[in-house]
Amino acid sequence: MFRNFKVVPRVIFGRGSFDQLDEILQPQRTDADGFMVFLVDDVFSEQPLAGRIPVKEGDLLIWVNVDDEPKTAYVDELRDRVYRHGKTSAGVVGIGGGSTMDLAKAVSLMLTNPGSSADYQGWDLIRHPAVYHVGIPTLSGTGAEVSRTTVLTGPEKKLGINSDYTVFDQVVLDPDLVAGAPADQRFYTGMDCYIHCVESLQGTFLNAFSQAYGEKAMELCREVFLKEPPDADEKLMMASYFGGMSIAYSQVGVCHALSYGLSYELGVHHGIGNSIVFNYLEEFYAEGVAEFREMLDRQKISLPRHLTANLSDAAMNRMIDVALVLAPLWENALGPQWRQEMTRERIAALYRQM
Repeated sequence: MFRNFKVVPRVIFGRGSFDQLDEILQPQRTDADGFMVFLVDDVFSEQPLAGRIPVKEGDLLIWVNVDDEPKTAYVDELRDRVYRHGKTSAGVVGIGGGSTMDLAKAVSLMLTNPGSSADYQGWDLIRHPAVYHVGIPTLSGTGAEVSRTTVLTGPEKKLGINSDYTVFDQVVLDPDLVAGAPADQRFYTGMDCYIHCVESLQGTFLNAFSQAYGEKAMELCREVFLKEPPDADEKLMMASYFGGMSIAYSQVGVCHALSYGLSYELGVHHGIGNSIVFNYLEEFYAEGVAEFREMLDRQKISLPRHLTANLSDAAMNRMIDVALVLAPLWENALGPQWRQEMTRERIAALYRQM
């Protein structure tokens, strides 16, 4: 049976488009008591962007910290802070990288669904539509602006809230906002997109829909990281969008499954975690790994090493448990009989290389 998946209904793209945010939000401000919640990466708190955010009287601006990847406890804390501010939220706006956008998606869901965000880690567990929510990326690559997932680390696992209700109602893609990002952060986030494409294009779930988006996103990543064109910010922003769409109707694979375990146990951020893992996956993605290493050299990036050298057996088993929860990713990579091929011992051997 074909899945009738949801896409972002409204997208604005172009340099300076962020300045139209006030106009975009105005139609949502229909309730006299309603207010907008702005969740903004705290790296911008002392930057010029702070003065451009269209905060109105009664709105709530929260500078969020994403030094660590989003946790379910932090989502619940932010939800409660919104409740204390008022009862009628007109919408949630996330401004930042993938982690900030994931927080915005999660908070918008938890304003309409009871309990803890940890209760909804999985597939299609959300029962009520989120409040209106907008994603504005300041880094390009994660695809968070277009995906149906908000990736969260809970008390027992790292797993997204995967739901059609998670998808943003509006995204603002302004290449001006990604200018000046640190080179290593820009690279790792871009590699999240590149690896999306490799895993999607080599997956067993591949179809013409995901292939069309994945091939274009990969082409753009190659231009950005191997040729460095003058319009690299625009191209990487579109690669992120297309890369997110490429997995909407397929899936990611081995790298993302292992990266989730690495992130859960060691706190490694998603983009750099994917890069660390992907460097050891020649047996699964030989051509992609070779090209990835070429990009590493071209961009003068050195990956961290020996992260798992001193891990205890208990820690290793927790990492393996987190990775094995992600059955759709393994099936996309290895087929329906993946459990026969991907044993705990094989996963441990891969982790030990890192």
